[in-house]
Formats: sequence, C-alpha cells, structure tokens
Amino acid sequence: MRNGLVEEAQKLFDEMPQRNTVTWNAMIRGYFQNGQFEKAFFYFNQMPERDIFSHNTMITGLMQCGDVNGAREVFEYMPCKDVVTWNSMVAGYFRNGLVDEAVWVFDRMPLKNVISWNLVMAALVNCGLDLAEELFKEMGSRDVASWTIMMSGFVRVGRIVEARELFEDMPVRDVQAWNTMIAGYIENGCFEIAEVMFHKMPARNWNSWNEMINGLVNSQRINDAMRLFHEMPQKCERLWKSILLGLIKNGLVKEAHAVLEKNPFSDVVSQTIIIIGYFNIGEVGTAVELFELMPTRDTTAWNATIIGLRENDHGEDGFKLFIRMKEGGLFLDEATFTSALIICSDLPTLHLGEQTHAQVIKMGFNCYTAVCNSTVTMYARCGNMHSALLEFSSMPNHDVISWNSIISGFAHHGQGEKALEMFGQMRSTDVKPNQITFVGVLSACSHAGLVEQGKYYFDFMRYKCFLQPMSEHYTCVVDLLGRFGLIDEAVNFLDQMRADGVEVPASVWGALLGACRIYKNIEVGEIAGESVLELEPYNSGAYMILVEMYMDSGRRKDAEKMWVRMKEMGVKKQPGCSWIEILSQRRKKLKILRSKTNGYLSLMASESGKRFSLSRSNNSDSEGIISRVSSSVSKSPIVYRGKRAACDAAYVTKRLMKSTGKAAWIAGTTFLILFLPLIIEMDREQQLNELEMRQASLLGTPPVGATQK
Repeated sequence: MRNGLVEEAQKLFDEMPQRNTVTWNAMIRGYFQNGQFEKAFFYFNQMPERDIFSHNTMITGLMQCGDVNGAREVFEYMPCKDVVTWNSMVAGYFRNGLVDEAVWVFDRMPLKNVISWNLVMAALVNCGLDLAEELFKEMGSRDVASWTIMMSGFVRVGRIVEARELFEDMPVRDVQAWNTMIAGYIENGCFEIAEVMFHKMPARNWNSWNEMINGLVNSQRINDAMRLFHEMPQKCERLWKSILLGLIKNGLVKEAHAVLEKNPFSDVVSQTIIIIGYFNIGEVGTAVELFELMPTRDTTAWNATIIGLRENDHGEDGFKLFIRMKEGGLFLDEATFTSALIICSDLPTLHLGEQTHAQVIKMGFNCYTAVCNSTVTMYARCGNMHSALLEFSSMPNHDVISWNSIISGFAHHGQGEKALEMFGQMRSTDVKPNQITFVGVLSACSHAGLVEQGKYYFDFMRYKCFLQPMSEHYTCVVDLLGRFGLIDEAVNFLDQMRADGVEVPASVWGALLGACRIYKNIEVGEIAGESVLELEPYNSGAYMILVEMYMDSGRRKDAEKMWVRMKEMGVKKQPGCSWIEILSQRRKKLKILRSKTNGYLSLMASESGKRFSLSRSNNSDSEGIISRVSSSVSKSPIVYRGKRAACDAAYVTKRLMKSTGKAAWIAGTTFLILFLPLIIEMDREQQLNELEMRQASLLGTPPVGATQK
C-alpha cells in the first residue's frame, strides 16, 4: 500500500485464511493513502470488530478527504476515545480551515499531550501570534517542535530578535531549529549572521544547504553560492537547478550560462532553464541558438522555445517551430497546443488557428480547459465570434479565463450587449469575476453606449467585488464618458481619482484627449495632451492629435510650435501599417508598409505564395514594379487589421489594377473597397502636408515626409 500497489495488497488480503483487526486497519489506511476513500469506508463498515485504532484511522482519513461531517459522526459514536482521537479531530478541523471548531475541541480535551499543544499553536501562529504566545507560556512541558513553531511565528512577522532569544533559551536544538533561524535571518536580509550560524551548525541536512545557497544567490553573491555548493558532501541536481533558477530570477542569465558550462549537471532541464532566461532578457537569437545546439530536446524544451518566441514578438517563428515539432513526430502536449493557439491569436491568423484546432480535436486535447480557453481567444481575436461562442458552449468546464475570453471577445467586436449578457451568465455560476473580467465589461459598455451601466459596473467592481481598479478600468470609464461628449464628467472623474490618491496614468489622459479631439474641446484637450506628454514625452500620437486640434481651431502658430517641439525632442511619426487577409486555396496575406523618410514614400505588399513590391519617390517618376510569383482567385471574406493609410491604399490600388492578372485585379479592387471612405478625407492629410512643409521652411530642414495623394 505504501508503494501504491493497491491491487497486489487487495489480492493478498483476499487470500488470507484469517484476518485480524490489524489487517483490516492496514487495508483501510492504505486505501486512504492511495485516494480510494469509498473503498476505505466500505471496508470499515465490513469489519467484524473495530478497535480504537480503526476509529482513529477513519477520522484521519475522512478529514483528509474533506468529509468533516463523516469524521464528526465517527468521533461521536466512538465508545471510548484516547488523546490520539482528540488530536485527530483538532488536526482535521485545522486542515479544513475550521479554526474555531478546532479550538473548541482542544479546550474540551480531557487530557492533552505536547502534540495537542503543538497542533493548536502551529495553526494559531498563522492567525494571531498573541494567542500562540499565550498557549506557549501555558504549556507544562515543551519539546523541540514547540520552540521551533514559536520561532517560525516570530520570523514570519519579522520579529527576528525575539526568535533568536527563543533559540538561545532552547534546552535542546535539532537541525530544524537551526534551519528556521538561518531562514529567518535570510528573509530579513541578515545574510552575514545567517552564514555565521550555518558554519556553527553541529549537523546539516539538505534544507540547510538549500536555504543558505539560495540566500546567497538571491543576494547576488554568486561566487559564494558556488563555493558552498562545491563544499556539499553530497551534491544533488535538485539543488543545482535551484541555483540556476535563482540566477535566472535575478536576471543573471549569462552568469548562469557560464556556471552551467563549467559543471557536470548539464542536462535538458538545466539547458531549458537557460533558454527561458535568455528569452526573459530579450536575447532571442542566443536562446534559439542554444535550443538548436541541444543534443536532446524534450517537449518542455520545445514548448519553452515556442512560447519564448511568442512573448518576444516572434510569433511566426514560434509557429514554424510548432510545425517542425509536429512534422518531427514529437510528443505534443496541452501546453504545446495552448502556445500555438496563443500565437494564432496574436498574429492573428484564422486559417492556421482552424488547422490547429482541428489537430486539438483529433488528438483529444479539447478536454483541457487551458486549450479550450486558447481556442476561444483565438477565434475571438480573429473575428469569428460564432466559432468562439460555439467552442465556449462545448467546453465541459469554465474557469474565469474562459468567461473573460468570451466577454472580451464580444466587447472587442462591438457587441456590447452580448458581452453583458455573458457576464450575467457568469454571475449565475460559482466563478468569481476578476479585474480582467471588468475590463471587458466596461469596454462593452463603452462600445454599446451604456453610460449608466458602465458607471454602475465600475462601482460594483469596487464596492461589491472588492477589486482594486487598474489603469485599464479608469481608461475604459473615461473613454465611455468622453465617447458620448460627457467631457466635464470625465474631468470630474479624474479629479476624484486624484482625491482618492490614485495617480492618473497616461492611458487615461490619452482617452480624454481622444474625446476632446472628437468633440473639439480644445481647452481640456490641451490639458490632457500636455499631461500625456509629461508622462510620455516621446508619444508621437499625442503630438499629432494636438497639431490636428490646433489646425481645426485655426491656431496654426500653435500647431507649428508643436511641430518644432516634436522636432527638438526627436519624436517621429510612427509609420502607418495596414494589412488585409484573403482566404483562398492557399493562405494569402497582403501587407502594406508605409515609410516616409527624406521625402520618399515606399510601399510593399506581400502575400504567402505571391509577392508584390511597389515603390514611389517624390523626386522621380519611377514606375512601380509589380512582380507576381503565383495567383489564385479569392472566394472568401476579407479581414483587415491595423492603421488605415488612405493615401497608401489609393496608390497601391492604382498600381495593382493596372497590372495584368486576375489576382492583381482582385487585390486592387479589395484595396479600393476597404479604403475608399478614407480616401475621401484626403483634404485633411493635405493640410497636414502644408503645415509640415511650412515647419520645414521655418527650421531650414527638409520635410520629414509629406503624405502623398
């Protein structure tokens, strides 16, 4: 039973010609140890005779599985009880968080031993140290555990001096007592004292070495930690990996890598830890190089590299690695598919996401909540809310991430009322909303124009759910108020934030600035814009909005001053980037990149399986060059993402439609349909061009680059 061989134990039990109480008790305890509570209860009921040990075993087992009422019934119907029985009830109540019941039983114990006192004291040091101190003083006799429990309580609250006094008063000290004091000094930053105590220890165990070495690593004394590791009489890989993790957590990745190269414990786990460390500090190339040089790789190493690439904005490379992993016949687990689906969400790419989802179903991983959550998020971010809702509805279980994904998905796509409906369904379950949930809810209210409901849910989050608002929540509320012209109310909201001691972040000022832009409130807009620039001096968007507002209000000189200020700060307009996706026999992706430098305007359109490249210059009449590798006709809807650059769309449309070939004509028509509303607004772009040229003449420098029509 101790080794988990339950069937063998059952077979031996069945073959026994005679069984006594000890045999039955061993079977009951074994079933509890192996998690088979129903069988343990069955054998207890089948026992021909029971002794006090039988009842004590049942009480302990039932408390371990959370059946407090069952344990209480056994306790009440016992013909006689010993101190072990009472201790089992006290320990069981504490185990299940019933502190008052445990203390009530302890107070009514006819006889208490040192274990009884230690059980109550160990629980009370976590609830209130004063009560534990009183019990400690009332104890008639104490063992080493009693002293150690009180010391750990003092250490936990930072009362290290009182802990040391108890340590010095101990009649006998074991290794655990020494370890408690050393850990206490390390937690309170007294590494020198901890090191002195470590060297004074009469005997050390693995925990002693572990506490001291990890303490040295956390204080970035790497050489001392390595010296101590080499002094260990018996070195183990577990502690070695602990050293590497400590180095990684403190950002000492290169040091950890150097240590790994010089020591014999270099296995796939250690190498994976180093790869994760390099990803954490943004050295993607080094991480990938280490991965490729690994002699053997397990699934964890592949997963760590895939998710590391995704977290460092190399999602396409991460997905290519996922394809390599699959084609190599390697074992794919739920973490692999979760990472792949997250990458599909980030790109976003519906076609690859659907293929990955098909593999998930085929391999049976659609029973994992984490994988299903990633699938819902993927469909939502790719714009297919029907499939997202279908996947959500088919999930066997929903956690808070599941609800957040579907609520945020509907909110992101402007279906605010549907998002609030899903939130209402969430509230009818046992899942508690968190801060991310309310970001989706408030965003839904903003998109749906539900001002009063948005304010209600913000207060509901604070005063009913007791969740501290984050900057995203404040941004949503200001955006909600500003979107419908309630500028004054938004300003009052910001004043209330400051009165509550909350610093207004740049994102909230940015939301107010955007509202002032829409409703042409130049006075509040100036305050909001300057507040953004005070927090984020290189925010090009704030400069551009202020310039536009000054232009619209006829304050051209102020606009010019803003251009000059932008130039002096070295702030440049972010290049516009737009892309569309056409689904056909092969995945096709058109991407337009506008880059304006020194008067040149260059555009590039590319797609998988086909490539277009176009360029245009202000200073020459060079024709755009279109090279086509292959073509196919699109019969599927078109999805577009990113900033819409009307002037770029007009030029790309013109060049594509002039080229020969059906695919190019389709692409040109697509651009025309998508960007026609923005081409109509080219007059404003022309005004900005004129202002930019005027700024250039004032500064005596060539223009940064004028938008071309």
